[in-house]
Amino acid sequence: MVLENLLTMRDYVRYAASRFCEEGLFFGHGTAGPIDEAAALVLHALHLPYDLPGGYFESRLIPSERSKVLDLINLRINQRKPLAYLTNEAPFAGLSFYVDERVLVPRSPLAELIADRFAPWVDPEKVSGILDLCTGSGCIAIACAFAFPDASVDAIDISSDALDVAKINVERHDLTDRLGLIQSDVYSAINGSQYDVIISNPPYVNSQEWASLPSEFHAEPRLGLESGADGLDCVKKILLGAMIHLRPKGVLIVEVGSAAEALEKAFPDVPFCWIDFASGGDGVFLLTYDQLVEHFRTD
Repeated sequence: MVLENLLTMRDYVRYAASRFCEEGLFFGHGTAGPIDEAAALVLHALHLPYDLPGGYFESRLIPSERSKVLDLINLRINQRKPLAYLTNEAPFAGLSFYVDERVLVPRSPLAELIADRFAPWVDPEKVSGILDLCTGSGCIAIACAFAFPDASVDAIDISSDALDVAKINVERHDLTDRLGLIQSDVYSAINGSQYDVIISNPPYVNSQEWASLPSEFHAEPRLGLESGADGLDCVKKILLGAMIHLRPKGVLIVEVGSAAEALEKAFPDVPFCWIDFASGGDGVFLLTYDQLVEHFRTD
């Protein structure tokens, strides 16, 4: 049997990567390609850290470990689910999060902005309140709570299932005292609350694009991805209500990904600041409180 020739961790990483390529899997949920995904799968199966020194990959697996690794490889191929749903684990902003099919797999260039504490657009020392819209797993809100230990954070989602997952992560990171979870359709449940930063990675995929996405994306909740004919249904709600919930000198930061062109077409006079990321990523805009008042005031 060919599999009997697989002995070391390196053998299983190579084998998994080859099988993933052979089966045409899609990689866009936290790993850069088949080798990275194969390594993550093997390390998870063996309960080993992702920064394991390279020499350990020459270690041989015992029979029970081989069986566990092969089971995960076959599940990834046969179910076409993102690896994070099979391991119930995903990294974001240097932290680990529980995830399952109730939430999107964390992946966003917003992690870089959070690590920089939103400088130079705000004075980090003056940020006392942050709102995360469409929080999903809670990863953005939790990363913000760590970056701003003196700030209170509210995390909103329309999905009670998503908030159940976010609660697991809030408790895991011991933040229940200063991170509030709120079920709401964007701003509908927060009345007059105001914040220094409103941040969001909302659904922004248009209906036609969603239908053509690889199977791995269809394993995620559609509510977290698809947002109408132009992908802007949720983004428009965020824009129209943001100035009411931002403090003066506050900022709105939203990831719109593939809907960036549609957004500029829908609001040609709005001076969106498109942020560049050192670690890659695009489709994230920033607007100040004053800009929102100028372009979205309705009175």
